[in-house]
Amino acid sequence: MSDGATGVRMSTRARVAGKPIGLLGGTFDPIHNGHLRVAIEAFEALDLDHVRVLPLNQPGHRDGPQATVDQRLAMLAACVRPPLVLDRREIDRGGVSYTVETLSELRHEWPERALCLLLGRDAFSSLPRWHRASELLQLAHIVVAARPLGGLATDPALDELIANAHADRVDQLHDQPAGRVFFLELPLLPIASSELRARRRGGRDVRHLVPDRVNHYITEHQLYRT
Repeated sequence: MSDGATGVRMSTRARVAGKPIGLLGGTFDPIHNGHLRVAIEAFEALDLDHVRVLPLNQPGHRDGPQATVDQRLAMLAACVRPPLVLDRREIDRGGVSYTVETLSELRHEWPERALCLLLGRDAFSSLPRWHRASELLQLAHIVVAARPLGGLATDPALDELIANAHADRVDQLHDQPAGRVFFLELPLLPIASSELRARRRGGRDVRHLVPDRVNHYITEHQLYRT
């Protein structure tokens, strides 16, 4: 069957279970227009039900966020609107945030639904170093917002991790709840939260790089000035 609006072929199982759910995790310190465009572009291109925006509580291998939990949540709440949904489970769980634990919770809630974990190329390349990395594809599809370079992976550990999981069609993400790796070419905005914080420390403006409401919050609360 084909969806006339999107041309995406849908399986009977996918129609019964519902459309896939997108998952976009990150520190969001602060959230910026690049994050939001990835979420919206993926929502449209993959014919998703919605995209859950998942702020982490504490990263496992780098310094913690500069903004407080409440400040990051306030900035997210100011700009996350349907088809994006703010999901604060990693904040509420506390401690170090591990993606595999979040995927396990989501899989329990939606046992038949396809889950699509949205990653940039850098995050994808680092997958072998993630906590319980071998379990990720058992729980979700991985969608890489980048063009594949040569082979699917850049090192033997990543090759071994993703094995024969490559999908070359969107409908393959709808046909089963997990287990595929799909490369999605998107018009990415070259914005990084670290650069935005650096701009603020240098007294420079971040308007039009973050949503207006986020810019207003950053200015009002004098965030990232030191």
